[in-house]
Amino acid sequence: MFFLSCRGYPLLSLVTISNIRRPYLISLIRRTQVNTIVMLNSVLANFYERDIRKLIEEVNLFRNEEDLWRTHGSVKNSAGNLVLHIIGGLNHLIGATLAQTGYLRDRGQEFIRKGVERKYLVSQLEELVPMINKTVNGLTPENMEAEYPIFFDYPKASTSYVLLQLLLHLNYHLEQVNYLRRIFE
Repeated sequence: MFFLSCRGYPLLSLVTISNIRRPYLISLIRRTQVNTIVMLNSVLANFYERDIRKLIEEVNLFRNEEDLWRTHGSVKNSAGNLVLHIIGGLNHLIGATLAQTGYLRDRGQEFIRKGVERKYLVSQLEELVPMINKTVNGLTPENMEAEYPIFFDYPKASTSYVLLQLLLHLNYHLEQVNYLRRIFE
């Protein structure tokens, strides 16, 4: 039997659906879709916050602040530069592009700058959390499925696609920072 469900709970069986007038059914399905997108936005924002807070923890776990700027073997980017890259990327791709913050990115400097104080890195990461939370949770289902305002990966990528890719990219760099920190312990 077919069930319309939300969050794993059956809402309507096929038999029940056949007894509902079409306009009401369409309205019910749209509300369910909107609730699902709102729930997904919240989950996505929570994952961003979780991973940014974990990155802050990693930065603070470096015993020697200078080690934030060291590389090892074939690893060409320091933990500090990876953090600057995350800060710049999220401020540009979520802040400036979706939230209209006016942030101007200098991507080249994210990999050139050295010796930035840990305190500054942490404060910049902390500022990302409320900006991303407000932005992601404020997106409507139409915003999420709309074409992302600038080219990203392929033509006409949706905002939901870009937000997911950025979260995965954040997680990738978080693990690189973790790896570098453990090497220098």
